[in-house]
Amino acid sequence: MPERHYSQRIGWLRAAVLGANDGIVSTASLVVGVAAAASSRTAVLVACVAGLMAGAMSMAAGEYVSVSSQADTEAADLLRERRELSEFPDSEREELRRIYVKRGLDETLAGRVAEQLMARDALGAHARDELGLTEIHSARPIQAAVASAATFAVGASLPLVAAALAPTRLIIVTVPASSLLCLAALGWLSARTGGAREWHAVLRVTFWGAFAMALTALVGRLFGAVV
Repeated sequence: MPERHYSQRIGWLRAAVLGANDGIVSTASLVVGVAAAASSRTAVLVACVAGLMAGAMSMAAGEYVSVSSQADTEAADLLRERRELSEFPDSEREELRRIYVKRGLDETLAGRVAEQLMARDALGAHARDELGLTEIHSARPIQAAVASAATFAVGASLPLVAAALAPTRLIIVTVPASSLLCLAALGWLSARTGGAREWHAVLRVTFWGAFAMALTALVGRLFGAVV
């Protein structure tokens, strides 16, 4: 059975964690800011729904544009490499041989490896060993956009539900508390999925989430509106 590594999840995990974290933090901060301005439940819920929709679309567009730029750069590099392989095959073989020598192979073995890999899949060998491009880490704009938008909507719905169910006078307490619990769970889950240290991730996301909500509450209290 082929091994599955944590790095194989990078493509969707980064976008998913970013979307969920941003959904929880931005929507909870929005709720706290509106509630701190002594607004009604209706105003809080309208702000939540608007923030959810705008945020999900913004995340999708932002991820698609940024990852598409990465994909365009990768495609340009591959096109250039394909042209060089066609025009200067001997130079490209020598370039590959030097790469393997730097990695620890002796001159003779490095030459044989470069020759065999060039004969089998020259572009793939150069993409992997010269450019550092692999199938696992290749840019996937649509996957990133869908993952970010979907997880943002899921994350944003958590403070929205808390704001809808909590008594009006307790929204400013209930939403931050429940959102911090959700952020802690998200940090633990993302670290577990990616093979990282769980408590380090939990502390990181809860700290910055709490900071964002506290700052927005301060703005709402001082100015009577969300800026």
